[in-house]
Amino acid sequence: MNWLSASPGVVLTAYHPSGNNALAGSPAKESEETSPSSRRSGQYTMNHDNSKKSTERPQIDRSSSQDSLDELSMDDYWKELENIQETSKNNQREQEVVVVKEPDEGELEEEWLKEAGLSNLFSESTGESLDSMVFLSTLTRTQTAAVQKRVETLSQTLRKKNKPYQVPDVRDIFRQQSDAKEKVSGESEPSSVTARENENEAQDEVKDDPEFSLGISEKTTLLEDVPVSETDINLEISFAEQAANLKDSSIGKMCKDKEDDTQLPNFRLPKDKTGTTKIGDLAPQDMKKVYSLALIELTALYDLLGTEFKQQKAIKIKTKDSGLFGVPLSVLLEQDQKKVPGTRIPLIFHKLISQIEEARLDTEGLLRIPGVAARVKSLCQELEAKFYEGTFNWESVKQHDAASLLKLFIRELPQPLLTVEYLKAFQDVQNLPTKKHQLQALNLLVLLLPEANRDTLKILLEFLQRVIEHRDKNKMTLNNVAMVMAPNLFTFHGLGSKTIEQSEFVMAAGTANVMRFMIKYQKLLWTIPKFIVNQVRKQNTASQKKEKKDKAMKKLLKKMAYDKEKHEKQDKSPNDADVPQGVIRVQAPHLSKVSMAIQLTEELKASDIVARFLSQKSGVVQALKKEEVFLYEIGGNIGERCLDDDTYMKDLYQLNPNAEWVIKCKHS
Repeated sequence: MNWLSASPGVVLTAYHPSGNNALAGSPAKESEETSPSSRRSGQYTMNHDNSKKSTERPQIDRSSSQDSLDELSMDDYWKELENIQETSKNNQREQEVVVVKEPDEGELEEEWLKEAGLSNLFSESTGESLDSMVFLSTLTRTQTAAVQKRVETLSQTLRKKNKPYQVPDVRDIFRQQSDAKEKVSGESEPSSVTARENENEAQDEVKDDPEFSLGISEKTTLLEDVPVSETDINLEISFAEQAANLKDSSIGKMCKDKEDDTQLPNFRLPKDKTGTTKIGDLAPQDMKKVYSLALIELTALYDLLGTEFKQQKAIKIKTKDSGLFGVPLSVLLEQDQKKVPGTRIPLIFHKLISQIEEARLDTEGLLRIPGVAARVKSLCQELEAKFYEGTFNWESVKQHDAASLLKLFIRELPQPLLTVEYLKAFQDVQNLPTKKHQLQALNLLVLLLPEANRDTLKILLEFLQRVIEHRDKNKMTLNNVAMVMAPNLFTFHGLGSKTIEQSEFVMAAGTANVMRFMIKYQKLLWTIPKFIVNQVRKQNTASQKKEKKDKAMKKLLKKMAYDKEKHEKQDKSPNDADVPQGVIRVQAPHLSKVSMAIQLTEELKASDIVARFLSQKSGVVQALKKEEVFLYEIGGNIGERCLDDDTYMKDLYQLNPNAEWVIKCKHS
């Protein structure tokens, strides 16, 4: 068997950790043995030396793999690797080499702080530094520890290198952060906001009071007193804070799950009265804050669980600027949006999925049985020439060939769909001690993906779930689909120092498990945790206070009472001026009933308000369906948020009393 023999592929020159957490992949021949004309972008490899070459499948030690996958259940994985190799032989196209730069000392920490939005900690600008202090004041204890660790490492490195600019002492940074927090919390704010935010104070200020390490009002209900279902995913408390408290508790010992591989827990999200926030529900400016917080939270979680977290960085290289296969997602979307404005998924990707589904999903071995390699190569070339012209004959494409083209598209992306930066972090999810930790980490990693990658991954996972729903006829269970798709998303051979046969099996089992998680729990993974949304709200509140203070100073300098009074009237909320207590004014500019005063009750939901507006019959309303319009929370302590139907409006109003409420179409 030659599944481990070198196949033509792009060489990904990467740095790798030297610790025990390094993930080993399959050995590949040295780059000089592969001619440039035979390199294929779907194969990410490393050019380090491997003295040992395996020529057969690794021996199996069931105790070493996370869920004791046996050889029979892994058979689809190895067969898919063989199919990939066969395809690569028949698809020899020239591609640029993807190179990952090995970082200098301290460069990792500097890049991490930049990605986390904290690079201005080292800025000479007082204003920028103050913004960072406000940001730090919203972090949890474990998040702060993660930031502090990186700042300390970078500070030591810069001092060693005798950098010309001043390096702040980490103790000064976090002393300022504490002072900034006290200053922010001491300023006046609406009492209705203060009451709710004080409930969350423990979550964000645990570093000041260890009693609040569990988050919202948890100091009197410790885990050993109130059992929590293992299948409940708590989104109100920081994942890292939960891990810190589970670490030493008698009911939360850090041991690996030993469930049957086929029996994944039925994780569920308890209902949140203020509404569940999904990716796509928040405004872009708030999503930037979500990204920074997710990166810090993921790092804190990996730190606590003893798993090394290092972002990898690909050097920018010249890639194809047109075509279908081997083209960056961003370039594909740019050319596709000229043909279909607003499209978020590559047209070829969407069309290949549609083509597979048109032939029904009952076909036995769908995704597992490959198309004919020579025919797939011919179709690939024909698509490149005719797809955008609209002259390609889709009726001639067989279902298995379309499935092979879909997988080929994923493999031939110049950089992995899961990105070079986070591919290893996705792989390392398998090293986390419990399935709940693994799910939490995947949730944060999905938040970190670029929008184009995340949207494409979502469409792929939804398609794979539809395939699994026909498993009685197509014989493709969750395990089967995960085994087949894992090599296509996680092909990154040689990430480790020395390869041994057993590590091959562990990697295969691990990446297949991660693939299973992404498919089974995809709805949970696209949820933004409430504790992160609350931190965004706190940041926005602090920023608004700062803006109001600056405006007040400008008005004072003008020394014009008339202008001051006029400005205050402009700032006054319409809700305060026109709407009595317990009533909100809902705007619907695109509907016949443009505005309506709504009395808040304990049971009033967002869907009730939308239904009330849609019941006002008119020609415009009749053209809209209930699933096309949503109630939005705009302003106050959030930029913009699309509400789910089950949001209890009175609870949300108490959380954000200064918001405006608008009904509109999503992405309008």
